[in-house]
Amino acid sequence: MTDKCCGPQPPEDARMVESHTSACCADEPHGRIDWLLWTSLSVVALLYGLYWALGTSAMPEWLHHMSAGTVELVHTMWWGVVAGALFVGLLGRIPQELVISALGRGGSKRGLLRATLAGLFFDLCSHGILMVGMQLYRRGASFGQVLAFLVASPWNSLSLTVILIALIGFWWTLVFILCSAVIALLSGYLADRLVDSGRLPANPNHVELPEDYDWRGEVSALWQRAELTPTSIGGLLREGIRGSQMVVRWLLVGIVLAVLVRAFVDPAVFQQWFGPTALGLGATLVAATILEVCSEGATPLAADIFSRAAAPGNAFAFLMAGVSTDYTELMSIKDTTRSWKIALALPLLTLPQIIAAGLLMNGFGS
Repeated sequence: MTDKCCGPQPPEDARMVESHTSACCADEPHGRIDWLLWTSLSVVALLYGLYWALGTSAMPEWLHHMSAGTVELVHTMWWGVVAGALFVGLLGRIPQELVISALGRGGSKRGLLRATLAGLFFDLCSHGILMVGMQLYRRGASFGQVLAFLVASPWNSLSLTVILIALIGFWWTLVFILCSAVIALLSGYLADRLVDSGRLPANPNHVELPEDYDWRGEVSALWQRAELTPTSIGGLLREGIRGSQMVVRWLLVGIVLAVLVRAFVDPAVFQQWFGPTALGLGATLVAATILEVCSEGATPLAADIFSRAAAPGNAFAFLMAGVSTDYTELMSIKDTTRSWKIALALPLLTLPQIIAAGLLMNGFGS
């Protein structure tokens, strides 16, 4: 057993090495520069610095929109990214067997239920959740469990749920929560069945727990070894950032694309198409795909769609599509699993359910 994301060491037999190589270890760039990461980071840093250095009057309107949007997104996302990195670093130090013991056996109904509940109650923004979800895959969770975890938690943190209740009411919020949980469970179940049938690749980090595994003793030993000092927390954060590099890369790309849309696309173009119709629902999904909005930003936007466009189904779709169709999610999953099939399974499994739920909600809400 090893605490690294690559899971158990492969057997000595060279013929079996390739089949036991972890997805997170395969094709690792040794010494190569991540141009996408550093280019997007440079653009974000430049726009952020311009906003504070030049102010609002010393730049063109389009540049002001881009710099102001960058500052807004960075200030909204930073805490979730830091918290997500801490959890990723923590998960990296927890033995793989203990993680699987807590989540339950991959491919089982109990395992899916635990992953869904974890997603519902994990109080992190959507970007922090994504970082944790990718680490769970590296620690051996099945793709169905990871999918259920991600789909259940785009906005279902305690704080945002309270805000949503204030904006759209208790009963509609409860409907949103129940529908997201059902979609998460069903999507995770279908994903695991596709893996069982060989249509999707299995997680190479998977481990089987021994029959006599003592998770209580493992937790006790971890607690005794734990250190809560600034040095240890800093080390945890550094490990988490390194482990989350692929996710952070696409978050930065998402910020750049989002501010380009804000600078050059009139928001009224989106707002006039958000009515409670099939066309309005489609436009909502397109907007949710294009706009890189953290869960804190998605919640008030969804409430605005709910009230001004009188389209509860569109509001639900806007919240859920932040995971289902978002390019940050898709590319992070692809980079983590090394599989386009797994990445594309996310929208293919979830989007039809989101559309059906949105149409039903629009019908009941009208």
